[in-house]
Amino acid sequence: MKNDRRSHGLWEATAPPAPVTPPLQADQAVDVAIVGAGYTGLSAALHLAEGGARVAVLEAEEIGYGGSGRNVGLVNAGMWVMPAELSAVLGETYGARLLDILGNAPDLVFELIRRHAIDCQATRTGTLHCAVGRAGLKEITERARQWSALKAPVHLLDAEATRAKTGTDAYTGALLDLRAGTIQPLAYARGLARAAMKAGAAIHTASPVTAAHDRQSHWELGTQTGAVVRARWVIVASNAYSHQDGPWASLRTELVRLPYFNMATAPLTPALRERILPERQGAWDTRQVLSSFRYDDAGRLVFGSVGALSGAGLRIHTQWGRRALAQLYPALKDIPFEHEWYGTIGMTTDALPRLHRAARNTVSFSGYNGRGIAPGTVLGRELARLVLGAKTEDDLPLPVTPIQRAPWRRTRECCYEVGARLVHGMDAR
Repeated sequence: MKNDRRSHGLWEATAPPAPVTPPLQADQAVDVAIVGAGYTGLSAALHLAEGGARVAVLEAEEIGYGGSGRNVGLVNAGMWVMPAELSAVLGETYGARLLDILGNAPDLVFELIRRHAIDCQATRTGTLHCAVGRAGLKEITERARQWSALKAPVHLLDAEATRAKTGTDAYTGALLDLRAGTIQPLAYARGLARAAMKAGAAIHTASPVTAAHDRQSHWELGTQTGAVVRARWVIVASNAYSHQDGPWASLRTELVRLPYFNMATAPLTPALRERILPERQGAWDTRQVLSSFRYDDAGRLVFGSVGALSGAGLRIHTQWGRRALAQLYPALKDIPFEHEWYGTIGMTTDALPRLHRAARNTVSFSGYNGRGIAPGTVLGRELARLVLGAKTEDDLPLPVTPIQRAPWRRTRECCYEVGARLVHGMDAR
């Protein structure tokens, strides 16, 4: 996108075309204006339109331009934190609600894909959280214990079973989560947009919101195109890609932006695919600077980790990727990478998302901490239910909290990238 081959890489090269979504040219009056065409905004638009609301989505760039079009494509249940930690952080009521709704969130993703015939390479054979060393095995063992206590369909695999699932002996075990799966993330975002438009929502890309005025009876959103949208409700769904000079720039200040890159090999031969991830699970490991890997439909292995493919990081991370993949799978040492791309993840201080009421009738969910697909989809639906009157704020899975600037945000962002460069500069040699 924007003539940058490292913005969306393989996903842009293989996704079905986006629906036609011209910039906003004329003033509109709607029930709900949604800012951002990622998973949260598009899910909210779809569910609102299906509920009879008049909806306009305003996107500064293109559908799926942010993390929704750049991520690994793992549809996971829950968050990064251990299940038991949710109640410790949020209290029993909200902790139980969030566990339930996020534990079942992949069901909604795959149901929407089925119901709206979204062409996004959906595969639901689970995901593998792969343990590195004794510490990693201890972590996934505890995670398996906590999810099993909640009757989740998870299975703790030993080293031998993990080797059979992954095709490598690099791991001491793995947690197989059968709720989960993989998708082509940009294709899914475009499919959600198409479904929302079919239900009656209007989507306008290249239409950044530059001003927001509360007229008491409605909100008035001014756009860079000069046209205005008047709406009773506003849903802000721009997350880590919120504009620094936009009306809701404060949302970005509470998120520490973590860079993450992916590289995709040439399609592997059928013989290699029978040995490496033969059941097509998506996988990631327990390292602090983690690695992830999964297939696309053509048999390309998508391999990623923390870091930005820019400046000195481009050489460091791509060279590491070549070494690390060959270390995991020696048979791939001469297989070239065909695509490389990266984006940013919005991290919160406690690794949990946030619900904000930014102003009167103005709400947002943000801060998915690298788990945007299923949480973004299901929390977008929850915002739609709030606006439609099917739920109150007190019924939502997170409490309303004020926007708080992340401490040492820019320093931490610099440390993420510098730290990833140092690790990747030395690792897998």
